[in-house]
Amino acid sequence: MKRLIFLIILFLTTFIFTNCSITKVKAQAVNEQAQITAVNPEYDRLQKELNRYYEIQKNGGWKNIASSRKKYNPGVSDIIIPEIKQRLITSGDFDSKDLSPLYSNELVSSVKKVQRQFGFNEDGIIDPELIKELNVPVEKRIEQIQVNLERMRDLPAESNGTRLVANIPEYTLHVYEGTNHVFDMPIVVGTQTDKTVVFNDELTHIVFSPYWHVPESIVREEILPAIRRNRNYLSRNNMERTGTENGLPVIRQKPGKHNALGLVKFVFPNNHKIYFHDTPSKTLFEKRKRAFSHGCIRLSEPSRLAEYLLRNTPGWTPAAISDAMHSGKEQTVKLETPVFVNIIYITAWVDRDGLLHFREDIYGRDKQFAKK
Repeated sequence: MKRLIFLIILFLTTFIFTNCSITKVKAQAVNEQAQITAVNPEYDRLQKELNRYYEIQKNGGWKNIASSRKKYNPGVSDIIIPEIKQRLITSGDFDSKDLSPLYSNELVSSVKKVQRQFGFNEDGIIDPELIKELNVPVEKRIEQIQVNLERMRDLPAESNGTRLVANIPEYTLHVYEGTNHVFDMPIVVGTQTDKTVVFNDELTHIVFSPYWHVPESIVREEILPAIRRNRNYLSRNNMERTGTENGLPVIRQKPGKHNALGLVKFVFPNNHKIYFHDTPSKTLFEKRKRAFSHGCIRLSEPSRLAEYLLRNTPGWTPAAISDAMHSGKEQTVKLETPVFVNIIYITAWVDRDGLLHFREDIYGRDKQFAKK
C-alpha cells in the first residue's frame, strides 16, 4: 500500500513538474518572439504568412501546372488557364470563382501580382519561368519561409539615421531614414563563384573619379593572360603598372568613364574588400537576374545615392557631385556621420504593402541552412 501511494505521489509530482516546464518553455518562446518582433517587425509579418501557408498545406496544397506553350498572353483561351486560376485561388492571389479557359482582365491583375511576388517584370505574360515558380510545392515554400525567419532573428534592430540595406537575392539596395523608406535601386551582386558576403558595416567616405586597384586574383586569372595575348592590353584599357607585390604586378585602372568602378565608389572599410560602386556596364541592370560582379555591389543610380548622402554637406550640390564624378581626378569625401550598411541574404519576406515575396536561392544558402 505504501509503495502504491509512493508511486502515485511520484507520478503526480512528475506530471506537475513536466507541465510547469512545458508552460515555462512556451512562455519563453512567446517572450522571445515578442522581442524579435519588437526589433524587426518584418519577422511578425512573415510569421503570419507561415501560418497561412500551413493552412494551405493542411488543405492539400496546390497541383502542378503542366504547361504546353511558351507563353500565354491576356485574352487567349487555353485548357491550362483554369489550372492557373485554381493555383492562384489556392494561394489567395485570385479572388474569383471564374475557372473558364479565358485569360481574362481579372486574371491579368493577379498574374502581375505574382510576377511582383517573384521579382519578374510585371507584363502580365505567363511564361515558363513563372509557371516554374508557381509549381514549387507549398512544402518547399514553407521551408523557405522557416529558413528566412531564422535569418531574421540575427538582423540588426531598426535604428535612427540613414541605413543602406542591400538584399543579395533581391538584387536591390534599400535606403531608409530611421524606419522610413526613402528609395530603392537595382544592384548587381557577385557571381556564384565570387559571392557577395553578408555582413554589417559603416560607410565612411565617397570617392569620386576613383582609380580601380585591380585585386591580385583578377591580375593573376584575367589581366596576365590578357597581356600575354596582347602586350598593349594595359594601355588600351587605361591601366598602368605601379609596382610588384607577392610576385605579381600591381595594376590600377585610371579614372574615367571606362573605369570598372565607373565614376564613383562608396567605401565602408572591411576585410572582405567589398564596396558599392558605379559601373560602365549599364545594360546589366535590365536583366532580372543580376549576379555578375566579382563580389562588390554595382549601383544602377550611384549619383542619386551620392546626392542623398551629401544632401546636408555644404558645397556638395548635385552639380558639384556631377563635376567631381567627371573630373578624371580622384577625390575623396569623408561623410560627417558614418552611414550604417547592412548586406543581407533574404529570399522570403513581406513588403510594406503586405505582399509575400520569394526569390531564387542564387548561392544555395537556403538549402544549406535547411539541412542544419
